[in-house]
Amino acid sequence: MTTQKSSLHTRNLHRNPYDFDQLISCVPELKHYVFVNAYGTNTINFSLPKAVKLLNRALLLHFYRIKNWDIPETNLCPPIPGRADYIHYIADLLAEENYEIPTGISVSGLDIGTGANLVYPLLAHRSYGWEMLGTDINLDSLENAQHILDQNPDLLSAIHLKQQPDSHHIFKNIIQAGDRFTFSMCNPPFHDSEESALKGNLRKTKNVIQSKSKKPLLNFGGQQSELWCEGGEIAFISKIIEESSQYSSQVLWFTCLVSKKDNLHKLTTLLKKVKALDIKTIDMAQGQKISRILAWTFIPQKERTSWF
Repeated sequence: MTTQKSSLHTRNLHRNPYDFDQLISCVPELKHYVFVNAYGTNTINFSLPKAVKLLNRALLLHFYRIKNWDIPETNLCPPIPGRADYIHYIADLLAEENYEIPTGISVSGLDIGTGANLVYPLLAHRSYGWEMLGTDINLDSLENAQHILDQNPDLLSAIHLKQQPDSHHIFKNIIQAGDRFTFSMCNPPFHDSEESALKGNLRKTKNVIQSKSKKPLLNFGGQQSELWCEGGEIAFISKIIEESSQYSSQVLWFTCLVSKKDNLHKLTTLLKKVKALDIKTIDMAQGQKISRILAWTFIPQKERTSWF
């Protein structure tokens, strides 16, 4: 009997355990990292960046027809099932206004901090046919994301990239006059410092034999802009909220992941201060971690259906 990962969204393609024979047929190198655990189940060591990257490459090829996905060793390697969940919950949010899930290029999404992995735009387009714009402040990350697109030429007309030249801004320099986005999304930096990120990594890998190196390695990789920022998650999301009010008529739904439940009260208070008309909190599970999506809009209810 197959056990489902019941915490994942019902449309998530990764609710069933990984079929490693199938995935190895997509990426043969993955076989070197698969082993049978104490429960008699095939798995990989998720603390090894190389193993996780190969798993991602296989998942993206098998389920989403993404060829030759790759990222530098220094960049964040995201868990595909959790990333897919965010996309599916956004689809549900849009269906509330449209009475069904809108598909195709009538939906335009903005991914803030798309990173070298480009995962959200890839999943969004392959799952629902949406048009996506991925932004990042790191030019090297965008160059890698462009390389992924170049390996999949059918995506070039649907997924676009743009550099944010100013780390103090989120939407400024990105959203131009006349632009309209159905939604924005963001997985913000979680930590407030490199030290905090390293401590978090040690908690994750406390049962894994560590290197004798005095400085622990980040098993999840990640550039500074991907993992931490001054003030941490609360400061970054507050910046998104404050700036969103300046583009209130150009984005139907602003959304952002919130990892720390304790931050929700401050964030919703700030949303009321900037006069958001509708605020939603959507609970979701990302692997072993419970997270939630904070969504808000400035568009009156009667005007929302016209976006589709």
